[in-house]
Amino acid sequence: MDKIATLKEILAQDPTNAFARYGLAMEYASQGEIDAALSEFARLLADHPDYTAGYFMAAQTLARVGRKEEAKSRLKEGIASAIRTSNQHARNEMQAMLDELEMDL
Repeated sequence: MDKIATLKEILAQDPTNAFARYGLAMEYASQGEIDAALSEFARLLADHPDYTAGYFMAAQTLARVGRKEEAKSRLKEGIASAIRTSNQHARNEMQAMLDELEMDL
């Protein structure tokens, strides 16, 4: 069974499983299925608004396909999540990416 099928099976049993939802989004992204990946990231973040890594990876996925304004929006949301969860490392990484995107105007 491939990774996507396995993760979907887990999610069929527990649709709010954050780790499986994140894994599915990442697997879609790695296979170039951008819309599917972004849909899974959106669902992850709707169910788990403080799953900080989801914002960062969604932003990276968006930036990779040239959707910089959407990436910046996700980064700003992610920075707010990092502040709420006291995750300084994630905050710094997302701020660095945001600064880079803003310089690429």
